[in-house]
Amino acid sequence: MKVTLDNPAGAPQPASPYYSQVACVEHADGSALLFVSGQIAPGATLAEQTRGVFEGLAALLRAHGATLADVVNIRTYLTDISRLAEYGTVRREFLTGTPPTSMTFEVPRLFRPEAMVEVEVVAAVAGRGRARPGTGRGRL
Repeated sequence: MKVTLDNPAGAPQPASPYYSQVACVEHADGSALLFVSGQIAPGATLAEQTRGVFEGLAALLRAHGATLADVVNIRTYLTDISRLAEYGTVRREFLTGTPPTSMTFEVPRLFRPEAMVEVEVVAAVAGRGRARPGTGRGRL
């Protein structure tokens, strides 16, 4: 098993230098688990922020040869749980297949005061040739 921590070029960069955006746990058969750090995005509304979050997650996964269809677990942090349905409507635009396992939490605030939603995911990618972290070439 090989673990690589990565901040892929062309994808959202971390908000601080104290963490990596993606941890890739690669197995001997070429399959991998991708752990993607929580993402926030700018926007005046929860819907705009949620779209930005999922676009950022998609870019980070793409850099490792994965897509949102590979997501097996999702954790969502909302500053107002009463807006869960609004968040869910946008989430379903991006996660169109069988829903992954999921946890949703209400939190009093997020890393940035204007953020209303933060999402982190785990994706499982079957081995189909190896991609180098950050290149987005091939599947892990």
